[in-house]
Amino acid sequence: MQDLKIRTKSFTIECWKLCKNIPKSREYDAWARQLIRCSSSVGANYRASQRAKSTADFIYKLKIVEEEVDES
Repeated sequence: MQDLKIRTKSFTIECWKLCKNIPKSREYDAWARQLIRCSSSVGANYRASQRAKSTADFIYKLKIVEEEVDES
């Protein structure tokens, strides 16, 4: 489990670095903001899944992680 925590944090940081290098324009701004939001949500939701109250809650929270990764 520790490995995924590290990997999701690393994923977020790499997305932030990518967004930092995107040209500053109106067209790219919306894309970069969305990438930052969904990539940071991956790690946050993964950590929330580790505190799930039941198996069903755990699965539900991992599905959210999956959706955010797909969006990223």
